[in-house]
Amino acid sequence: MNILGISCFYHDSAAALIKDGILVAAAQEERFTRKKHDQDFPTNAIHYCMQEGGIQAQDLDYIGFYDKPFTKFERLLTTYVATFPKGLHSFLKAMPIWLKEKLWIPQKVREELGDTAKLLFVEHHLSHAASAFFVSPFSEAAILTADGVGEWETTTTGMGNDRTLTLTKSIHFPHSLGLLYSAFTYYLGFRVNSAEYKVMGLAPYGKPVFADLILRELVSLKDDGSFRLNMKYFAYDYGLTMTNSYFHTLFGVPPRTPESTLTQFHKDVAASIQYVTDEIMLRMTTDLHKKTGSDNLCLAGGVALNCVSNSKVLASSGFKQMFIQPAAGDAGGSVGAAFYIYNMLLKNERTYTWSHNFLGPEYSNEAIEQVLNQLNLRGERFGNDTLLKKTAQLIADQQVVGWFQGRMEFGPRSLGARSILADARNPDNYSRVNLKIKFRESFRPFAPTVVLERMKDYFEFDRPSPYMLFVAQVRADRRTIPAVTHVDGSARLQTIVRDDHALFYDLIIEFEKLTGCPVIINTSFNVRGEPIVCTPFDAIKCFLRTDMDYLILGNFVLDKRKIKESGYQMQISETFALD
Repeated sequence: MNILGISCFYHDSAAALIKDGILVAAAQEERFTRKKHDQDFPTNAIHYCMQEGGIQAQDLDYIGFYDKPFTKFERLLTTYVATFPKGLHSFLKAMPIWLKEKLWIPQKVREELGDTAKLLFVEHHLSHAASAFFVSPFSEAAILTADGVGEWETTTTGMGNDRTLTLTKSIHFPHSLGLLYSAFTYYLGFRVNSAEYKVMGLAPYGKPVFADLILRELVSLKDDGSFRLNMKYFAYDYGLTMTNSYFHTLFGVPPRTPESTLTQFHKDVAASIQYVTDEIMLRMTTDLHKKTGSDNLCLAGGVALNCVSNSKVLASSGFKQMFIQPAAGDAGGSVGAAFYIYNMLLKNERTYTWSHNFLGPEYSNEAIEQVLNQLNLRGERFGNDTLLKKTAQLIADQQVVGWFQGRMEFGPRSLGARSILADARNPDNYSRVNLKIKFRESFRPFAPTVVLERMKDYFEFDRPSPYMLFVAQVRADRRTIPAVTHVDGSARLQTIVRDDHALFYDLIIEFEKLTGCPVIINTSFNVRGEPIVCTPFDAIKCFLRTDMDYLILGNFVLDKRKIKESGYQMQISETFALD
């Protein structure tokens, strides 16, 4: 049985394919189109998934869409009526898109895939819940989903048991933890639905001096974690901005202009909204643990990408085990829609447990060599053993390395397939990689990757963290990795075992043999404002545009210094990347 899951038309469009209950492929559309957070119908992602699965459109049995457009449209109309006339401008802007595109999902699917498969629509938060529970290692678990908004729901809780899941409690729009966090993202001058993680990264530089003000004026929070927002201060339900003049007056400062100076005020605001988010998530999960009695918790929705809150929940909610959907945002909804159909509606047994994120395209050495030849570039080719020793030595010699190996990651994190690597022991690498390679803000932290068996030697943490979804304190006696130690002593941790990604694991082992340190910087292979690279061409383009020193592309090594000495200029059209 072949089931295709689709999510699109808001942000992070994606597709996922399951064959007989096994997830065989998943990818975001942005990786193919090179449009960050691409929201369009995921034609390229669908094509990849079916190619990877060895099937054609006529082989599909079901297609699952990750929400119910007409229910969402009803919410939109109801909200505009309730806020009239303030929402008129926003209404006039939204209607053409809805009437032309967003309401015509069946027609779009038939246009792209024919009509041989049965198309089913799954509620947005059910898709989130299914994306976490049905692929989790748990036979039963409590479930919490939280994001901006689905159809009406913004937060849901419930239980999963074997092949069923039930959401029993919800909070409805406009009261939303995700939109509250996004409102502060907007106020701090960052891009909504894209840069919320910047607020999380900025928060440790401040103190939560405005937390009481937020909980007094903006959020009415109960002991069980349920909440309501004071909509007097927000504009997202009627306007084209997230906050309004009442909000700005409350804090005494207008919204920060993007790219302007970040002051201590902005850092304190970031710390305050992070504190409030932690408190809401902790109260909700603590109450959920008491009411369900389960030891297991599954999290999904965009809020579940907040690794600081996740760690507070893990430490204090009472749950002993957590599974967080690694592609927790809308992209993961494609996975959830497919598994909801397979396990819940069709009542098939659960036969798949999520074990890795490497679900995207892979390129052979022959395919890489073909691209190098087309670009008139030369790279030295090595066997695996020599390649690993050479790469480890380069990193130890303070070279910054682009690392392109195997299948591309699904979700927002690079985990060792499409990564930029550097020595975590060198404090200068923090600013060098941020400013000269990633072209991003200097306050942004880097994640460390550590082999699991050495994790406790460096970090105060007690379990695997393979998807960078938790933070851990760097041990006080191991502050020898300053490039991945945030200002508050924390690190967004990735642990790795050899079964996760053998070549990446072996590289870190080689680096440890040279240096005694089993930790390296691992950041996503992209520059600010662009998606993570997908193809060899994407990787080469990113490499040549930045101050990276070397590119390890499969078994090929490209040396930036030699390329510059040759006078090489990359002159090739963008369309090559999509061929």
